[in-house]
Amino acid sequence: MINWLRNSKIAMWLLTVMRLYLGYQWTIDGFGKVTKGFDAQGFIMNAINNPVLTPEKATAYPHYVGFLKSFAQPNIAFFNFAVSWGELLVGLGLLFGTLTTLAAFFGMVMNFAYLFAGTISVNPLFIILEIFFLMAGLNAGKIGLDRWVIPFFRKRLPFLKGDPNPDVSLK
Repeated sequence: MINWLRNSKIAMWLLTVMRLYLGYQWTIDGFGKVTKGFDAQGFIMNAINNPVLTPEKATAYPHYVGFLKSFAQPNIAFFNFAVSWGELLVGLGLLFGTLTTLAAFFGMVMNFAYLFAGTISVNPLFIILEIFFLMAGLNAGKIGLDRWVIPFFRKRLPFLKGDPNPDVSLK
């Protein structure tokens, strides 16, 4: 399946449709947060005060709750900025097919953060789509700006010169 995702033209087109859908969703959410202002304080406080519980009623993710208490809450201004702009940049990266796998990875990080905080919403669906983009590698952004961006970076950054997926051609 991974070989098909990485090399098939049919997969390339399916991934593009999926990428445009997910990119639009992230872009709209991020744009709304950037333009209208976003305050994560309530969300973080709710996640701290009402953590996800195990069937035995113990805190399921005590390390995450600790992270929210000790780092996120005291640095709320940074998190307000990072979440707003992170969502917007993930969305634009997916929408335009620019650094697609990187955008999918950071989108997945945010989706898991929301899940650890107890927010189900669309996060499982988004994670499934992002997994496909990560497995597909360059094929996920081939119909997009990655066709030019990835070769540009590979030419100029020595540590990217080796092709991790020699079967995928950007031509």
